Amino acid sequence: MSKQETKPVELSLYKAHEKIYPREIKGRFQFKRKLAVFILLGLFYFLPWISWEGQQAILFDLPQRRFHLFGLTLWPQDFIFLALMLIIAAFSLFFFTALAGRLWCGYACPQTVWTEVFIWLEQLTEGNRNKRMKLDNGPWNSEKIIRKSSKQFLWIVFALWTGFTFVGFFTPIKELAAHVMSWTLGPWEGFWLFFYALATYGNAGFLREQVCLYMCPYARFQSAMFDKETLIISYDEARGEPRMRGKKRRETEAPGDCIDCTMCVQVCPTGIDIRDGLQYECIGCAACIDACDEVMEKSGMPKGLIRYTTENALNGKPTHIFRPRTIIYMIILLGLVSAFVLALFGRSSIDMNVIHDRNSFYRIVDANTIENVYTLKIMNKGTTTAQYQVSASGIEGLDVVLGMHETVIAAEPGQLVIVPIKIQADKQQANKKIQTIEVTVNQVGDDNAGEAASEKVKYFGYKK
Repeated sequence: MSKQETKPVELSLYKAHEKIYPREIKGRFQFKRKLAVFILLGLFYFLPWISWEGQQAILFDLPQRRFHLFGLTLWPQDFIFLALMLIIAAFSLFFFTALAGRLWCGYACPQTVWTEVFIWLEQLTEGNRNKRMKLDNGPWNSEKIIRKSSKQFLWIVFALWTGFTFVGFFTPIKELAAHVMSWTLGPWEGFWLFFYALATYGNAGFLREQVCLYMCPYARFQSAMFDKETLIISYDEARGEPRMRGKKRRETEAPGDCIDCTMCVQVCPTGIDIRDGLQYECIGCAACIDACDEVMEKSGMPKGLIRYTTENALNGKPTHIFRPRTIIYMIILLGLVSAFVLALFGRSSIDMNVIHDRNSFYRIVDANTIENVYTLKIMNKGTTTAQYQVSASGIEGLDVVLGMHETVIAAEPGQLVIVPIKIQADKQQANKKIQTIEVTVNQVGDDNAGEAASEKVKYFGYKK
């Protein structure tokens, strides 16, 4: 017998990526998504150009270590507000995910928002879904080169505008525009402009759904925030099955409502089939709902074959949107937001700290007077030069001595002033080893006059 030659078999462990061509669809949810895109992008691109009291409304001035937010100036000492904002963002994500699934991903995530714009530009230059597929599968000719080049040109321009706007939140955008026009960009400004433009171009133009599927951690841990009463986008299998189309459907006595048109798959930006059940790839954009409702309406069947529902509702059980989990999240979220607002609007422009001298507890000035020496630190968190007066209370007759001729302390905006102060008291009043006094810093002058900050410290007295 002759030996048969066998050919080696190549086995790939990874499936090659297939480009997704989402179909354009109209509907109530897609209208809301487009509205969200316009609002969010409008805020991003136009807020840096708004002036507020002679200053860019939102500016993160890193070299000067201050953040301007609509007339409010925050300094590194106000880091607590950033921490609160991050905690609020986290609990907002928990609350809305437990309530209605991936609302963030479908309507507000930057990846989703910018991908929508890049898809619109692609549709503008290459046409609808069928034309794009035909163009990609066809040979390279003059039409294909023109359409592809036009798309790339629009993508690059939009990405550069995005990078420019991003840097404009950290460098005054009008100054940045002048630098761009005169080709005098600094090294860091130029790096971040092109880096953010490249990130936008790559993520929204090429990676698209791959960012959601493989790079975003939220897709992996979202199930921990879901339960059987979370609103999700789901296909009603009991109503839709058995799915069939055409002649087979007409010959069947009781076909399901699903006519197997695959429109729900064609409009999905991540390319999944929602009829296969809840999947982590679903970003909750609701495009499949709008597509299916349109098909149901044309077929003369009731809408809602694919809809927002809950697992309990699909199984005929009662659903409670507001339940212990969502109520607890909501209470915590409202508490955090209230604390943030109160702290922000009740924020003082004075930050102070008083440290007792470590070299001696007290000094004897004369037969009737003793003094304690402290280091006073005053931070001016305002936007103008401020002057401060220092006083002390807690022991009768306390007197604060600043210096030889000083009566007030002056500080520039954002300046930390460190001065030694002496607090003198009568021996008869300061007759205990340790007493508590309060040091108060009062702002004087025209701007924010009357604002004050205080701190309690130990005062060491004279006892025979």
